[in-house]
Amino acid sequence: MIKISQLNKEFESRVRLGIMSVLMVNDWVDFSEMKGLLEITDGNLASHSTALEKSEYIEVKKEFVGKKPKTSYRVTQKGRQAFNEHLDALEKLLGR
Repeated sequence: MIKISQLNKEFESRVRLGIMSVLMVNDWVDFSEMKGLLEITDGNLASHSTALEKSEYIEVKKEFVGKKPKTSYRVTQKGRQAFNEHLDALEKLLGR
C-alpha cells in the first residue's frame, strides 16, 4: 500500500505541477509561453522554476535574442524520473 508521504513534496504546488507537466511533453519552453499556459505572474514562475532548478528537476537557459533576454526551460533526466515516480505514486494512492 502506498503512503501519502511517498509523494514528492517538490510537486505539491499546482504551479510546479504545471511546470513539470508542460515540460514533460515539450522540449524547450520559453518564459512567456510557460507564463501564458499556466496563467501566473512573472514572479510566481521565477520563484517556482528556481526551486525546481535547485532540485535539478529542470534546466534553465538564459540567452539574448537580439538585444532581448530570453529564458527557456526543459526537464532534466532526474526531473523526468522524479515526476514519473510522483505520478505513479499518485495513481497507486488513488487505487488505479
